[in-house]
Amino acid sequence: MNEEILKKLKKDEDGLLTYEYIANNIGKCDSIMPELVTNIINVDRNGQFAVSTARYLNAINKEKYAACIDMLVKASIEKDREHKYIPDLLSSLWGADYDEHVAELNVKDDNFRRIYKRVYPKGI
Repeated sequence: MNEEILKKLKKDEDGLLTYEYIANNIGKCDSIMPELVTNIINVDRNGQFAVSTARYLNAINKEKYAACIDMLVKASIEKDREHKYIPDLLSSLWGADYDEHVAELNVKDDNFRRIYKRVYPKGI
């Protein structure tokens, strides 16, 4: 069954079908979550669904899905060249008060540092 689902989702054009599958089957698709995440990363051209999936998995269970969230965040940083979606990760993953902890988070979390640097570039 999982192979059939993965085969169907490989035809996903932008990540939406895979995101919907995860959202509609959370808890039942954990055994193939890494493959689902890889599929989103492969087909999402601008990071929109990678960001959405990272936010969703973080809201459901940050610890359980930590590895998948990390993969999605890294891919989002690379894909979202216009920074349309990655700013949403800041408050979603690191809390609404992330701006009060920037110095600490920059040292502690490479993904945070990379996103923050892109969203809030210094100087020119």
